[in-house]
Amino acid sequence: LAQLADPWQKMAVESPSDSAEEEGSIKEIAITHHVKEGHEKADPSQFELLKVLGQGSFGKVFLVKKISGSDARQLYAMKVLKKATLKVRDRVRTKMERDILVEVNHPFIVKLHYAFQTEGKLYLILDFLRGGDLFTRLSKEVMFTEEDVKFYLAELALALDHLHSLGIIYRD
Repeated sequence: LAQLADPWQKMAVESPSDSAEEEGSIKEIAITHHVKEGHEKADPSQFELLKVLGQGSFGKVFLVKKISGSDARQLYAMKVLKKATLKVRDRVRTKMERDILVEVNHPFIVKLHYAFQTEGKLYLILDFLRGGDLFTRLSKEVMFTEEDVKFYLAELALALDHLHSLGIIYRD
């Protein structure tokens, strides 16, 4: 595990080189449309932005509400990445993240409902989880009870076991 550099690494998949030449060039990495089973293709106009949930160096995560389609009024987390700020290796990692989330179906792993792109941005539409992630919860509570720790460790162990059964190593 310690040798892997990427947060999501698919076993037996060769990564493109991270040469300086490749990082400086612009190379399109196709994030094809992924659509939740039984639903139509989505695009940014089908989501109402409600608030910013988080922000990083490559983009933002928004709380959004679907405004059309069979899942109208459903809340999601919309991860929006600006292509112009992503280096080639970051685009490859984003595509890998998308491909893995499409493949994974587990109650303790966030679900990807839609993935699409526009000329300048990549979009991943994920489950919105009230309360945020474990790190945010810990920062608010300072210390978990022993029962909470047992519960979260069990969830993590089951999620990691599922990923490993699919040949995926999570490193974050």
